[in-house]
Amino acid sequence: MDPIRVLVVDDHEMVRKGLISYLLTEPGIEVVGEAASGRQAIRIVKEKRPEVVLMDLIMEDGNGIETTREILSFYPECKIIIITSFYDDEQVFPAIEAGALSYLLKTARADEVITAIKKAVKGETVIEPKVANKMLNRLRPRERMPHDDLTERELEVLTLIAEGMTNQEISEELFIGIKTVKTHVSNILNKLNVQDRTQAAVYANRHGLVRNPKNKF
Repeated sequence: MDPIRVLVVDDHEMVRKGLISYLLTEPGIEVVGEAASGRQAIRIVKEKRPEVVLMDLIMEDGNGIETTREILSFYPECKIIIITSFYDDEQVFPAIEAGALSYLLKTARADEVITAIKKAVKGETVIEPKVANKMLNRLRPRERMPHDDLTERELEVLTLIAEGMTNQEISEELFIGIKTVKTHVSNILNKLNVQDRTQAAVYANRHGLVRNPKNKF
């Protein structure tokens, strides 16, 4: 069988050279190039057409997410494996959404990288366990919260309560009558199962329903 053509992309030379050194010892894998930046990676992919790209995420000249998206836009057959030190939500989900097939951390063993490459050409995914847990947690149904039962207007009133507004101020802010505000407040307290406005404000702050609260609870 023809060897699997691989491009290694990482802006840290030691990491890049270390990966390449190991890959060169593996039968059935051919390193067709290396890149230290996103732009360089795109140019080499256009020229060499590797089957698999080992892609770093954080680089000085174009990050791995943008580079992944760009490569797949003109070469959708390419299999991109993210190899990074980061597994926070801001990196994981955009990378997967950009089209990356697999996601590994730089703490992965060399043989795990080889396995991911061989699986990639078959269209099979390898996901670092920490990343897989994040993906599963996102897919799991979120436990229903008391504020999920609030109407759009009640949620708006709750936000203003948490920002420190009185009923009169809320009335003026939303252009509704004071009696209507009181009704909304009563409904909010009942639905949240709290005793007063202060507890409602505490609830709103704790659950991230207020962007710029005037009062801290």
